[in-house]
Amino acid sequence: MTKTVITDEYMKQMLATVKGYTVVILEKGPNFADAGAQQIIWEHARRNFSLRADGLLSIVCPIRDEGDMAGIGIFNADPDRTKDIMADDPAIKAGVLIYEVYPTYSFPNDSLPE
Repeated sequence: MTKTVITDEYMKQMLATVKGYTVVILEKGPNFADAGAQQIIWEHARRNFSLRADGLLSIVCPIRDEGDMAGIGIFNADPDRTKDIMADDPAIKAGVLIYEVYPTYSFPNDSLPE
């Protein structure tokens, strides 16, 4: 197995291209188990599709286990804009989901493998 060698020069060149993003960590909220919560989650997902189509939500990762985590999203927006976006989310408004926001950076055009 070959190992790619990464030089200091390459790292400096790549690090000069990073861009700011915002990570949102979603957890199940106090109303997650309420009647009607799954319909609210459905509308939350519909909104995520719209945010993706508008270029604001770059990566969406629902968490599929029985724990408290519900999902992770990477937004193409600064933390304040992302908080505004999340405040208008139907699942957040209904207390079905809660969230935390973290500023981060990454390389533009990074993506998940096919």
